[in-house]
Amino acid sequence: MKQKPFSRRHFLKAGTQSLGAAAFGFSTACKPSAPGKTDAKGPQFQISLAEWSLHKALKAGELDHLDFPQFTKDNFGITALEHVNQFFAEKTDKFGLQPKGRRYLLELKKRTDDLGMDNVLIMCDGVGKLGDSHYERRKNAVEGHYAWVEVAKLIGCHSIRVNASSDVKRSPEEQAALCADGLASLCDFAKQHEIGVIVENHGGLSSDGAWLASVMEKTGRNNCGTLPDFGNFYIVKNRGNSQKYEKAKEPFMRDGTYQENEGGLEYNRYQGIRDLMPFAKGVSAKSHDFDENGEEIHTDFHKAMKIVKDSGYRGYVGIEYEGKELSEVDGIKATQALLKKVFAELA
Repeated sequence: MKQKPFSRRHFLKAGTQSLGAAAFGFSTACKPSAPGKTDAKGPQFQISLAEWSLHKALKAGELDHLDFPQFTKDNFGITALEHVNQFFAEKTDKFGLQPKGRRYLLELKKRTDDLGMDNVLIMCDGVGKLGDSHYERRKNAVEGHYAWVEVAKLIGCHSIRVNASSDVKRSPEEQAALCADGLASLCDFAKQHEIGVIVENHGGLSSDGAWLASVMEKTGRNNCGTLPDFGNFYIVKNRGNSQKYEKAKEPFMRDGTYQENEGGLEYNRYQGIRDLMPFAKGVSAKSHDFDENGEEIHTDFHKAMKIVKDSGYRGYVGIEYEGKELSEVDGIKATQALLKKVFAELA
């Protein structure tokens, strides 16, 4: 099936329509999420640390998930944590809250409480496509996230971060409808636990800010929101395999909506942040490389954070370092220093 040509304007218009609502059973009323908040009397922004920033150490066994809180506080003085499900899925009985898993989670909660730290969210991957075109698979994906909602509640997070992905052979409009259906069902369950469901721009159409904004509008749940990631606006990444890359990008080369650079096919990241901030319950300050002045060379943090500030957002800004030149610890520190500098300027 060929995808129809689409554009940012098309999706902004489509976001106000009831496309697919009757077929998939969700409300299309736009209910923008309230910004994620920290202390209303404190600074507008506070820094959290995404566990993925330390994924090399965690995967190599040099750092254990239970030690993530202490390591973060000792090395960076950061007291807010964004967990990644893959680093403790096995310890929670394969996504369940059985006694063994519950003991593990309560130990994690005790460690963060004893250190005076906050568990902010859990990034959930590998739990199925919430926009799968097959009803049973979509239902299974929704229900597969239920345990992570319960885990988030138990350890004191405000949200789980999920992915809006569907079947690439479907039109963008169909994919949006399918994703909104899955998200709405998951949000209804999460609301019972007072947990938010937030979507990160994370590849494919989800990295098109206008498309993801339209999904938020279609979902129509006030506990659904976004996690704008500064560096994740690549629709298709160029990972060095030219033949595979050319094939993957073909459906998106219709109307000039995206720009191509050495990294791949990209939606304008600053426009993307603007698109997603009205729904934001968190912000991810993705970083890779820095110049001699400590500036991130791929994203203008000053420009990006100005957009965040102007949106009225108040809450955590998470460091997610993925660079290769600096060590994980040094990359996190470089990102932290840059954010502090930008926060001071914006204040």
